Amino acid sequence: MVDSNTVLAGQTVAYTIYVLIIIALRSWFSYKVTRTGKGNQIKSALFYSFVGMLVVIGVSLHIVTHETIPWKPMDLGRAGIKADKEFNITIADHRFSLPSEKLIIKKNEIVRFNVTSDDLTYGFGLFRKDNSMVFQMQVLPGHMNDILWKFDRTEVYSIRSTEYSGWKGINMIVRDAVEVTE
Repeated sequence: MVDSNTVLAGQTVAYTIYVLIIIALRSWFSYKVTRTGKGNQIKSALFYSFVGMLVVIGVSLHIVTHETIPWKPMDLGRAGIKADKEFNITIADHRFSLPSEKLIIKKNEIVRFNVTSDDLTYGFGLFRKDNSMVFQMQVLPGHMNDILWKFDRTEVYSIRSTEYSGWKGINMIVRDAVEVTE
């Protein structure tokens, strides 16, 4: 899967350029409208051409963004995907209960994390060493909460709660809980 950091960097560049084009169009329009004297009129064809261009670029950006989200194919096709490994994790009283001290996964395995809550709404997130998030999901008590993920690089990850669950929730971190090996 494409790394979420790569997707975020690409989206940042694309949307920044898009916003700069919008700001330039708005500035040009404001300048032409507020200017007095000769040449203060804006030709409708030119203005609507720019607006049309922005609409086409904006819709295209959304389509491209939709197609580059790394977990989309797995989410849409999850009914036909069999996990290579499953981990059942329970959360209660602001603590993660893992099936073992460290969850070992082989590179390119598809893993299903089944996470249940016994008391509150929590979050379940996997984080890299640099504290950037790989994925997260909300864990609701009394509901089936699971996520499929394919690990395509070796790394060690931490598990953290990504939802506010009271003041004790700040300590809901299990460092080096998931290890992806060759």
